[in-house]
Amino acid sequence: MIKIELTEPKILKCECCGGTTKSLTRFVYQDGDAFAIYYATFAENHPEKIVTAVVSIGDWGCDEVPPDRVAFALRLWEQQNNYSVTITDQSESPWKSSRVLGRMLDREEALKHPWIEEVFHITDHMTADDPEIKAFFEDETIH
Repeated sequence: MIKIELTEPKILKCECCGGTTKSLTRFVYQDGDAFAIYYATFAENHPEKIVTAVVSIGDWGCDEVPPDRVAFALRLWEQQNNYSVTITDQSESPWKSSRVLGRMLDREEALKHPWIEEVFHITDHMTADDPEIKAFFEDETIH
């Protein structure tokens, strides 16, 4: 069972339009154990409704970054009342330089990785269980 620990979003000013950009950090637990984290960001005033995110999976029980921790760059959007996800190359990720996430995979390697189904499982929970992401896609404001 997946559980997402919510943290307070960071509200930033969008550099291109001056509107509001939200940045999220979320901790993911599976059966009570630390399993993954994800970062997500979206601009509320942009006409395209896209969430840019990264999911990092691996050992989260230690302070140093273990060699098996890897990160998957992605984008989420709504299309015909369904959510779509695409895995992107690390060069497209705002977190490409983050060391804590582990090695960020490029699209081709990520799609072949044995944890890719876990990533898609987490993205299902992002759109179903994360109130900030849900509100963004539903054009609602969270206070």
